[in-house]
Amino acid sequence: MTSRLDLRRAARMTDYWAVVYRRTWKGTAISSFVVPLLYILAMGVLLGGFIKGDPSKLEGATSYLAFVAPGMVAAQSMTTVFGEVTYPVMGMIKWHRTYYGMIATPLGVPDVVFAHLAFVVFRVATVAAVFMAVMASFGVFGSVWGVLVAYLVQLLIGLAFAAPLYALTAAMKDESAFALVFRLGMIPMFLFSGAFFPVSNLSPPLEALAKITPLWHGVDLTRMLVLGHVDGSMVLIHVVYLSVLALGGWYGATRLLERRLIT
Repeated sequence: MTSRLDLRRAARMTDYWAVVYRRTWKGTAISSFVVPLLYILAMGVLLGGFIKGDPSKLEGATSYLAFVAPGMVAAQSMTTVFGEVTYPVMGMIKWHRTYYGMIATPLGVPDVVFAHLAFVVFRVATVAAVFMAVMASFGVFGSVWGVLVAYLVQLLIGLAFAAPLYALTAAMKDESAFALVFRLGMIPMFLFSGAFFPVSNLSPPLEALAKITPLWHGVDLTRMLVLGHVDGSMVLIHVVYLSVLALGGWYGATRLLERRLIT
């Protein structure tokens, strides 16, 4: 039976993850802090200069920059997660066997999973903060409160991807399927979930498929908050959808990792 989460035990791993970040942050500096600026300049400013800012065709945005910037911050939250809970988690299970050392202490599997996911959320928080700061300089925000809530939404998006991906990694025997996860999962969602163009431009079957992806829910929620065009019913749908993914992923991650490590 899976042990219960103890937040005091999980909090004791703060030092471990602080050391990990201190030793590895330089390796992610470009993707975390430089890429957001390049995305905004390339997609929003340069490409956006060739696209007419018609609010009726850009979901209320008055320019392509205002349309694409919120989508990119949500997409960046997703891609950050993919990098944190695929190969790193597999490494802690299979190659370095770090998790085995952790659960040899009073730490339980839920404590280990919670602490790791908390670190992933921290990574998403830092990346999203930089992206939001870059966006602020281009004047695409509809309201301060909307942006602050949109920032918190990035943490939910991170959890909605991190927990299920964590569960998937815990269930995999080796890393061979990660190529499919990236090629058939992350990349299609990145391109076709509404970050760069309205999904209404897709054919009806593909539009329906796009709207069941987690990233579309994250992009649409982020965009309406940033632009200030909030639909209360859609906000509720998005939040419930992403929360169910996060909670379901947490349940699966703790049980699958315990099965992998102990049985």
